[in-house]
Amino acid sequence: MAPAYPCPCGSAVSAPLVAGAPATRIVRRTWDDEWVTVSCSGCGRRDQWPHPELGCQCGAILRVPVRPVTAGATYDAVRAAALYLRAIGFQDVVRAQVPPEAGIDLRGPGLVAQVDSGARPADPRAVECLWLNALNESAVSAFFSLAGYADEARDRADSLGVPLFVLDPAGTPRPVNGPAAELDGSHA
Repeated sequence: MAPAYPCPCGSAVSAPLVAGAPATRIVRRTWDDEWVTVSCSGCGRRDQWPHPELGCQCGAILRVPVRPVTAGATYDAVRAAALYLRAIGFQDVVRAQVPPEAGIDLRGPGLVAQVDSGARPADPRAVECLWLNALNESAVSAFFSLAGYADEARDRADSLGVPLFVLDPAGTPRPVNGPAAELDGSHA
């Protein structure tokens, strides 16, 4: 069970754990990873609470998986994408300090990812820019979108091998093309 913290309304708030999901070892701490957004069941207030952790007898600290955060804001969408990438095996994924004009929001060893939180479907140009960035860095790419993808963007992603994911309202990434399904399955 995750620890409960008091909401200002008086209700106890705890992060919703993912049943059966394995805990991951904390190799490097970052401020964003230390906190999880949780909604109070009593008043609906959303606040940041410490991410649940376990200490192992060997000295390792393990992060307990929680349900993805709601992806209604850009911050939450990028955080949900980062949590997903870490869950499928990209352990050192971090938020870019200042997103470059190319739109790369997340980086890790051998990985670049873009998160589009706009209201319109992602276009082919955004997919191509991500692909070029990944090619330049000899990295795997992943594109996450809240609004989905234009048909031309999906076709272009399929021809370039760019994995496309859609973030559902709960912040859970779903693969929407073959390369995304392969990436998801290859790290499961």
